[in-house]
Amino acid sequence: MIELRQARYFVAVAEELHFGRAAQRLRMSQPPLSQAIMQLERQLGCELLHRTQRSVALSPAGAVFLRECRALIRQAEDAEAAVRHAAAGRGGRLRLGAVASAFSWPLPLVLERFHEAAPHVEVLAEEIDTHEAAPALLDRALDWAIVRQTAPVRGTTATRLYADRFVAALPAGHPAASSAEPMELADLAGETWVWLHRHISPDYHDAMAAMCRTAEFSPVAAHWARSVTSQIAMVECGLGVTVVPAAAAATHPAVRFRPFCRGAAEIELTAMTRAEPGDLVALLTSLAADLARPA
Repeated sequence: MIELRQARYFVAVAEELHFGRAAQRLRMSQPPLSQAIMQLERQLGCELLHRTQRSVALSPAGAVFLRECRALIRQAEDAEAAVRHAAAGRGGRLRLGAVASAFSWPLPLVLERFHEAAPHVEVLAEEIDTHEAAPALLDRALDWAIVRQTAPVRGTTATRLYADRFVAALPAGHPAASSAEPMELADLAGETWVWLHRHISPDYHDAMAAMCRTAEFSPVAAHWARSVTSQIAMVECGLGVTVVPAAAAATHPAVRFRPFCRGAAEIELTAMTRAEPGDLVALLTSLAADLARPA
């Protein structure tokens, strides 16, 4: 049976891909760490790491083992936290992930109300891309996620929070940036565009592409972002124009946001959980849905 200590050793080496750096991270000397990994490989009967004089790389078996070791460590940490919370009369820990724009809205209000309702629950948060949510929920690396519209995934549930319209994001010096009036998307047809990789959020990407097709042009995508926040930052750098959900249009001194006259596509913000989420996760979803519901 694999011990937690062995799992921690292997994760350090697998993430660093360097025995010296892994040993420093673990605050131990390198020879015992090397011996521990070799003993682990003998115990499992397979090679976990490909070693040369100049490099260390994960074997296919090592990649699988890394995922399982991370899960084992998370479970151990959660078990320890649960016991400590119970002993102190407190309760629970939740791991949530969200796309960057959700940390501006609605998460601040959702978490404020959640902490009022469950003040002794520890919440750990991380920024994720939409495509990362379902695997992380199913692996139990996350308990709850807020993502852009996404297709259903077996073993998860999705609760629609609200539908947001796209707006134009323009550098402050752009000729069309001086007005706040609605504009035609077709006016940006000849511009250099900041675009989003499709694998990050297929529905988000496809909604942007559909808007442009409706306006009868294909954008010239010269710059590529991995999140809505990155899209806006690239526009702020003056690299090009793009479209973003209106809720993401926060204050950026060097970016101007303009609505469209017609044909603006909508993109949903969705709360995702496992199929059987538990009471605390259900509370988070309920709070988010209530806050997003039109008055």
